[in-house]
Amino acid sequence: MPIAPRSFLYAHDAASGVATITLNRPERLNALTFEVYAELRDIFGALDLEPGVRAIVLTGAGRGFCSGGDVEDIIGALLSRDAKSLRDFTRMTCDVILNIRRCRRPVIAALNGTAAGAGAVIAAACDFRVAAETAKIAFLFVRVGLSGADMGASWLLPRLVGHGRATEILMTGEFVEPQRALEIGLYHRVVPAVQVLTEARRLAETLARGPAAALAVSKRALDHEWSLGFEQALAHEAEIQAGLMEHSDFREAYQASREKREPRFQ
Repeated sequence: MPIAPRSFLYAHDAASGVATITLNRPERLNALTFEVYAELRDIFGALDLEPGVRAIVLTGAGRGFCSGGDVEDIIGALLSRDAKSLRDFTRMTCDVILNIRRCRRPVIAALNGTAAGAGAVIAAACDFRVAAETAKIAFLFVRVGLSGADMGASWLLPRLVGHGRATEILMTGEFVEPQRALEIGLYHRVVPAVQVLTEARRLAETLARGPAAALAVSKRALDHEWSLGFEQALAHEAEIQAGLMEHSDFREAYQASREKREPRFQ
């Protein structure tokens, strides 16, 4: 079944293997609606196995990446929901993050502008964050009377910036300036706004040329091994690395080295 979301844009460049998702409510700084959440959940689930997709870029239209849940379409509507309906909603939002992390393709957030609230968590869930010089980021939940433990933020953020900085960011809800986000490891690269999508795509194309199976295993291990002791982590890595040594990509890398050419991974 072709991937054809209704609430945002999707494009797949078959030549490079890069898929691009563009949040497309620029007049609302790409604020999320119930439909956008559901379609983001579903598309990342689908892209995990979509033929020809080897890397994914996630960005926003206009001057913002994503301002979080729409004040009227979501926040206002939630005030009239019962307990079960509220839990159904929060579980759906968490499934967006879960599917980004489960997706075996590298996911690059191209932060063309501000990322706030749920938009900040979605960015944090991606494997890379390439940000414009104007792209501030804030986990705003405490400012609306909610906790920083939203959509996995209190799991993701300490792993990116450390426990102390995560505590400050989640408990104050204050914006982090782009250069500061780069310094503390929340952003990987900060570039002029006109270059952010180009830089993100360049990174995506580099990853797309890489060994997909090895990248998928690396992504999974980075999450999985946080819960393991050192000896368990070593045992896990011994198993997965031995398995990849039987993959055709390992032989191809060897042949390419001998022939002094770039490898052509499966």
